[in-house]
Amino acid sequence: MLRIHDTRTKRAEPITPVNGAVRMYSCGPTVYRYAHVGNLRTYLMSDLIRRVLEARRVRVVTCQNITDVGHLVDDAEIGEDKVLAQARAEGKAALDLARFYEDAFRGDCAALNVRPADSMPRASETIDLMIELIAKLIEKGHAYAVPDGSVFFAAESFPSYGELSGNRLDHLRPGHRVEGVDPRKRFHADWALWKHSHRELTWETPWGVGFPGWHVECSAMSMHYLGEHIDLHTGGIDLRFPHHEDERAQSDSAAGHEVVRHWAHGEHLLFDGRKMAKSSGNVVLLSDVAEAGLDPLAVRLAFLEHKHRHQLNLTWDTLRAADRTLRRWRGRVAEWAERPSEPLARDYTGRALDAFEDDLDTPAALRVLRELEHDPEVSPGSKFESFLHLDHLLGLDLSSEIGKAPVLPGGAAELLDQRERARAGHDWAAADRLRDELAGLGVKVSDTTDGQVWNT
Repeated sequence: MLRIHDTRTKRAEPITPVNGAVRMYSCGPTVYRYAHVGNLRTYLMSDLIRRVLEARRVRVVTCQNITDVGHLVDDAEIGEDKVLAQARAEGKAALDLARFYEDAFRGDCAALNVRPADSMPRASETIDLMIELIAKLIEKGHAYAVPDGSVFFAAESFPSYGELSGNRLDHLRPGHRVEGVDPRKRFHADWALWKHSHRELTWETPWGVGFPGWHVECSAMSMHYLGEHIDLHTGGIDLRFPHHEDERAQSDSAAGHEVVRHWAHGEHLLFDGRKMAKSSGNVVLLSDVAEAGLDPLAVRLAFLEHKHRHQLNLTWDTLRAADRTLRRWRGRVAEWAERPSEPLARDYTGRALDAFEDDLDTPAALRVLRELEHDPEVSPGSKFESFLHLDHLLGLDLSSEIGKAPVLPGGAAELLDQRERARAGHDWAAADRLRDELAGLGVKVSDTTDGQVWNT
């Protein structure tokens, strides 16, 4: 059974299906620029959760939003919409820009083998859901409209605010970027559900012309597509406050009960020891990785080397090391494919799945694979089946070199196996003799820190 650290309860919780399925909502991108690899790490977490559950024959229903309106540049109650600001900078219509970067995001996810969600609604196309939700919150006394046509959520109407982040209402102070408290608010920590405006991308509502607040989008879309009982909600740690705190308050207030059973957050990514951010110029895109001659899935493997709840410092050296490992494993799988197929190495595959189910302990799972790779007691055919079986979880396309690798001459595969066993037993004389025999067959063998490699 998969167990994930729950941000609200602060302990690992079992993720179990209700009514035959696990329903998972993931906060998606704001599509106004290319996603950097730090952004993409969060979506890998959701993909792994889905893969692990499906490995246990659990049906997973997923939804991930596309924010193409309403997300302000400074993430506060003032400022300019990120999409509109970037559209102006690039000289494009706002929705044309949003569709371009949405397509780029989908392409990046495909390159990382992150499968798309079952539903990917766009904020600009679900305004009616938000208006309906806001009307319900007003009716229930959790929101109020002001004369200019804006609508605010009454934060004090939700007593359990702060259970995700620890930021309780009585400790919150007005944001440092806002001079004084907005006089339209009844309480300084109230937030906008709808904002009055006559700019581009506005809609008519019962309260006036405007656009939605960022937080209300996820509440409206998640409950519409997954219902009022959502098993798991994922996102980056930066979304825990205020976005997820506000979303939880809105959803629970509208439904009258706890909507999300479990919350899971992925940690920040650093690059060369610094936060990845456009403002600092420290941004690496997936296209940069490909232009450096590395497989994009080396990024996925580098992420798998660290737990999703731990901060990761990515470097070009770690990416190059991941790329070498990825290419070696693909070569070994292609080599093993030449041998007769044999049953899975159940001890290894079971241990790897156990690691995945233990709060996505992917580093432990990869250690199991390395141990399996170098175990001389496991046949090549069993290694082949086991690696491909686990690749359903890893998503590394380990079978992609089958049919491309050089074909070994007759008898060479057996000699390679004998030499690997000789090296494991520290019988260096036999290893040297077998290397010479292989050379006579036209197979050049080299020893590396990761084991022997060969080519013809």
